[in-house]
Amino acid sequence: MNYDRILIRYGEISTKGRNRNKFVDKLRKSVRIALTPFPNIKIEASRDRMYVLLNGENGIEIIKKLKNIFGIQSFSPAIKVEREMESIKEASLTLVKSLYLEGQTFKVTAKRSDKTFDLNTDEINNAIGGHLLTNIAGIKVDVRNPDINLRVEVRKEAVYLSCETIKGAGGLPSESSGKAMLMLSGGIDSPVAGYMAMKRGLEIEAVHFFSPPFTSERAKEKVIDLSKKLAEMAGGSIKLHIVPFTDVQQAIREQVPENYTMTSTRRMMLRITDEIRKKQEGLAIITGESLGQVASQTLESMYAINEVTNTPILRPLISMDKTDIIKIASEIDTLEISNRPYEDCCTIFVPASPKTKPKREKVNQYESYFDFEPLIQEAVQEVETLVIKPDREPHSEFSELF
Repeated sequence: MNYDRILIRYGEISTKGRNRNKFVDKLRKSVRIALTPFPNIKIEASRDRMYVLLNGENGIEIIKKLKNIFGIQSFSPAIKVEREMESIKEASLTLVKSLYLEGQTFKVTAKRSDKTFDLNTDEINNAIGGHLLTNIAGIKVDVRNPDINLRVEVRKEAVYLSCETIKGAGGLPSESSGKAMLMLSGGIDSPVAGYMAMKRGLEIEAVHFFSPPFTSERAKEKVIDLSKKLAEMAGGSIKLHIVPFTDVQQAIREQVPENYTMTSTRRMMLRITDEIRKKQEGLAIITGESLGQVASQTLESMYAINEVTNTPILRPLISMDKTDIIKIASEIDTLEISNRPYEDCCTIFVPASPKTKPKREKVNQYESYFDFEPLIQEAVQEVETLVIKPDREPHSEFSELF
């Protein structure tokens, strides 16, 4: 069947009140960016529905793109028919015939959004169902569990027919909830946290801490590849801020007792990320922390670490089991990358017995013996910012100007 359009359903956007049009506009922008490779398409959007007019473009490839766009609850390849019953019946017959296999069952599900249409939903169901039974040998009706569910949506401008409902990514459209900085390590958790934050409409910029020569270029490449996956889900590009962290980490190792180095390291990372957030005009910081998973993720550790900022810290994974996080990582295709055996700065210099219940007073006392501020500011000044796009080589933010 040659579909001429794809019907997009909003889901959560439909619960918005006066601001709904702003969310629709954001979703339309996301769809347009994702479908840039298809120049002939046209996007039509209203408060209730969005349509992608194919105009001869490859519908199968477009469907693959739409599956990953946040803000889409579901979508259906569809055909547009005039609001005339004979035309509707013939188009329905052609559509169902193109999908029907011997022995299959069907049902007709009509939705009359325009109540001025001559027939009500039961009459539409009966008229189309009777036409299909008369003209397709062997087909039977099953209203509970049909093989083919013909959806008939009657609207003011036309009638739309579809037989397939494809699940979308859900959530809210990209960039509809503001900007936040994602603390991106090379592990399994933080890319999943970034994905879940983007699903709630956040625009993310990633911050990665790089400690050469203790961490290798392979570790850096690993994070760039993770960023590419996130950029793909974002529907365009994301910025990756790579922070030179060697001097800060060595100072912590020399000045802070071993069992408190992990706590102090996380505090310094948070301070630096917050400085980058201010420069980039972000409103929050995202981490991949899951309560109790490791020593730095106990409630006592979070309490001691959070002291260095008043910025909201978003933890999408806070109550999730590791197995659930791994499952999502596999689904979004980051698990294999995260499992590459290249250490990041979170895994080097790990003390044999890190403090699981650190005290704020003690970590403040240990840090007071050394002025970390110049090292923090130097690290912020020397940040390397890359613009990451899917399946393309990263380039510096500065090169974008040219």
